[in-house]
Amino acid sequence: MTEIEKELALLSELLQMEKQADLEQYKLQVERLSPEERRAQGFSWYPLQVAKQGYTYGERAFVIVERHASDDEPHQFRPGKIVNLYTRQPAVQQPERSGVIQFVDKNRMKVVLNTRDLPDWLGLGLIGVDLLFDDTSYQEMEKALARAREAKNGRLAELRAVLMGRQPPRFEPVATPLQVPGLNPSQNAAVSQILAALDLAVVHGPPGTGKTTTLVQAVKLITQRENTILVTAPSNTAVDLLTERLSDEGLEVTRIGNISRVDESIISHTLEMKLSNHPEAKNIKKVKIQAAEARRKAQRYKRRFGQEERDERRQLFQEARELSAWALQLENRLISQILDSSHVITATLVGAGLDVLNQCKFRTVVIDEAAQALEPASWIPITRASRVILAGDPFQLPPTVQSKEAQRQGFHITLMEKLLQRIQQTSLLNIQYRMHQAIMGFSNHRFYNNALQADESVREHLLPVAPNRPLVFIDTAGCGFEEKVQEKYLSRYNPEEFLILREHLYQLVEAYQPDALPSIAIISPYREQALHIQKAVADDPLLAPLPLSVNTIDGFQGQERDVVYISLVRSNSKGEIGFLTDYRRMNVAMTRARKKLIVIGDSATIGKDGFYNDFLNYCEEAGAYQTAWEYMRGFG
Repeated sequence: MTEIEKELALLSELLQMEKQADLEQYKLQVERLSPEERRAQGFSWYPLQVAKQGYTYGERAFVIVERHASDDEPHQFRPGKIVNLYTRQPAVQQPERSGVIQFVDKNRMKVVLNTRDLPDWLGLGLIGVDLLFDDTSYQEMEKALARAREAKNGRLAELRAVLMGRQPPRFEPVATPLQVPGLNPSQNAAVSQILAALDLAVVHGPPGTGKTTTLVQAVKLITQRENTILVTAPSNTAVDLLTERLSDEGLEVTRIGNISRVDESIISHTLEMKLSNHPEAKNIKKVKIQAAEARRKAQRYKRRFGQEERDERRQLFQEARELSAWALQLENRLISQILDSSHVITATLVGAGLDVLNQCKFRTVVIDEAAQALEPASWIPITRASRVILAGDPFQLPPTVQSKEAQRQGFHITLMEKLLQRIQQTSLLNIQYRMHQAIMGFSNHRFYNNALQADESVREHLLPVAPNRPLVFIDTAGCGFEEKVQEKYLSRYNPEEFLILREHLYQLVEAYQPDALPSIAIISPYREQALHIQKAVADDPLLAPLPLSVNTIDGFQGQERDVVYISLVRSNSKGEIGFLTDYRRMNVAMTRARKKLIVIGDSATIGKDGFYNDFLNYCEEAGAYQTAWEYMRGFG
C-alpha cells in the first residue's frame, strides 16, 4: 500500500469512527427512548393534526402538521432534518413515510415527503413525526474516498498526488496581469491564479474581503472557456447564495439537490422547477398518470380470480411498466438538455454525489467555504473534475466532529488547511470591505498576522449618533450575574447579562428616529441564550417591532449587520469557559459588525484564558472598556 493509499485509508477509518459516534449519539438521544419520552424531550411530535397537504415543486408531496403545545416548548426539529411521518392507526399498510423538514414555525411544520404520492391514511388521525438518523452524507463520503483511494491511473490519480502534497500544482504562465473591473489587486491576482491553474488553486478569504465576489468573477470568466462548471459548498445556505450571485451575472445556473432544503428565492433555478416548467413536462406527466391508472386497475384484480382476470392483471402491470419506462426516458432526456445548457451547476458537497450528475463531465469544480468541510466531503465533488478551486478561511467556523478519538487523530483538519501548509502558491485576499478598522483590529492581529487592510470606504465609518465608538466591551465582573444551565439540553444562558445588553440597546434605539435605525443583530455562542433573548425581545413592546435578528454564532455565519451584540454568557467562580475556547467561532462573531460591535461578558471568568485576556487588553487600549454598573439603572 502506498503512502497516499495509507493516508486515505486512515481517513476512511476516522470517517467510520465519526459515523459510529454520530449514530451512538442518535441512539442515546432518541432510539432508547419510549414514544412518550421522545415527545417529552422534543424528538417527536405526537399527536398531530394535518393542516394542509398537497404537491410542491417537482410534484413532490408535502404535508403541514400542527401540534398542541405552548409556543416555547423546546424541540429538536430544524429545517433540512430527515424525519419519519407515521400513523398509529392499526391495520394500515405502509404506515410510515420519510421526508425532509422544509420549515418549522413554532408548532407548525412542513414536511416534503420522499415520494410523489400522499399516504392515504393522512385523514385517519393518530399522526406523528419522529427525527431519523440520516447516513446519506456518510455513504457519499465513503464512496468518494474509495474512488480516490482506488484510482491507479488517469486524472484522478494525478490530481490526488497534487492535493496530498506529493506533486506541486502547475500553472500556465500569465503574460498580462488580469484587470477585472471592480476587483482590487489581491482579488485580481486570485482570479488570475485561478485561470492559470492546471490542477489546483487555493484562495484564502478572511471576513469581508469579497471571497464570493472574487469566485463569481472567476467562474464567469471560466464559462467563456468551458461548457459547464460544478460549483459547491458544504451548506445549502452557501450554495443558495452562490446560485443567486452567479445568476445575477447573467449565467444560466441549475441548482441540484433536495428541493425542500433550497431557499424559496432561488426555487426557479432548481432542476425540479426547470423540469416542471419545460414544455415537455405536460406530456411526461400525462404518461405517468396513465402508468399510475394502469397500476390501479391491475391492483383491483385479486390473485384468486380466474385465468382471464389474471391475464388482464398481468397485461395492465406490463403496460404500467412500459409507460413508466417511457416517462423515465423522456425525463432523463430533458434532464440532459437542462444540465448541458447550464453554464454552472450548483450543489452541496454531498449533493455533488447525486446520480443525476453521473452523465456530466466537468473540467473545473469550485469548493467554496472549504474550511468548513470535512475532508472526505471535499473529495465528493473532486472525483467529478480534473481541476479544483478551493476557497475559504481556516480561521472561521470549523466542521463539527462528534468522535473524540477521530478529533484526536486530526479528523477535524480540513483539506483547505492542509493545502495552505502543503503548497506555496496560494492567494490571500487582503482588503476587507465590511468593518471599521477598530472592529477588525483584534482579529487581524490574532489570526491574519496584520495582513488585512480596511478599505477606505469602511475604515472609519461610524454610526451617525453619539456616543459612536465602534467597539465596546461591557464587563459584568462583580455584578453576580452567574450563568445558568438549561437542564434538559445542558445549554447555558445568562438572563441578567441580557438585561445589561437590553439597556444598551434601549439607549441606542433612543438615539435614532424609528425609521432610521441601523440593522442590528444579537448573537451568542449558546443556543439557550439565543432562545432566551428571542423570547424576551418578542415580549418587549419596545424591541419587538424593531428590525432585529437574534441567533447563535453558528446560525449567523456568513451574515453581517451595522450593529452586532455578542453575549458571551459564561460567568462562574471557576473560570470555566467551555467551548468559548473555540477561538475560530469567536473570530466569526467578532467580524460580523460593520459599524459597532458590543461584547458583553465577565472579565473575571474569561480573562484567565490567553485569547480573551488579549482581547480585553485590546479593548482597554482602544478605550472600549465599560463596566456593567453604568447600565444597571432601572433594574435591581
